[in-house]
Amino acid sequence: MKKKKSIFLRKLKNNSMSIISVLSTIIGIFFLAWIITVVFKTGFSSFNWSFFTQATKPYGIPDGGIANAILGTLFITFGAAAIGIPPGLLGGIYLSEFGRNSRLGDMIRFSSNVMMGIPSIIVGLFVYTLLVYTTKTFSGFAGSVALAIIMFPVIVRTTEDMLSMVPNQLRESALALGTPRWKTTFSIVFRSAKTGLITGILLSLARVSGETAPLLFTALWSDSWPFNFFTQPTANLTVTITEYATNSPFDEMHAKAWGAALLITIAILCLNITCRTLFKEAKK
Repeated sequence: MKKKKSIFLRKLKNNSMSIISVLSTIIGIFFLAWIITVVFKTGFSSFNWSFFTQATKPYGIPDGGIANAILGTLFITFGAAAIGIPPGLLGGIYLSEFGRNSRLGDMIRFSSNVMMGIPSIIVGLFVYTLLVYTTKTFSGFAGSVALAIIMFPVIVRTTEDMLSMVPNQLRESALALGTPRWKTTFSIVFRSAKTGLITGILLSLARVSGETAPLLFTALWSDSWPFNFFTQPTANLTVTITEYATNSPFDEMHAKAWGAALLITIAILCLNITCRTLFKEAKK
């Protein structure tokens, strides 16, 4: 009797958890589909030629677009990538290849994990104190630095994980043939983990693409084109959405905020789908 009861309870618990998991998944998918549907339905009506070619204009002036915000977002994001990707890759290489069991490696690993949990607004405030307050001006460059700090730990941990998946036999074979350790790492280990490393970089870009709080403290916002990237406030999509959706009384600007939200949604969806595809290839 006890055995039958034990099996019955285990099956009951297993079935109950399976049902809860399926329901949770359905609820999550439902709300995700709802959000995406609303954003597409409301934002697509804003798409027209001037929306993609005209700069934003002061409140109340018609026929504006968000072209300067799109360009500013690209400048800030690519600037963050240029600042954050090289040290992130090097940090991941050190953790995987040289400091796997060292105290320094453990400290870097722990610090990266802590950094991944720091709220982005704290990073924005830190960069504000470091760059904006000292230079007395907001800038797109300060925004790039803030986003690079957020990207850094993601790239470090992903790089370490991807390089750790490369079989040790490849390293040993190269070293046995007299190949220097640095050349083995960059020519053989890096090539083997190439797809996974690209996935990590894309994931970090997706992580920062929708950030608003750091840019409010660093890049701020502007109606002008973002050509004074290092010295003046720089237009960007996320802060434009905040300004148009919450601070403007005009319906036209509310519609443009929805359009900008749709653009960001499409970009993040494309990045995530690309990451999923590449990660599947890396597993194969």
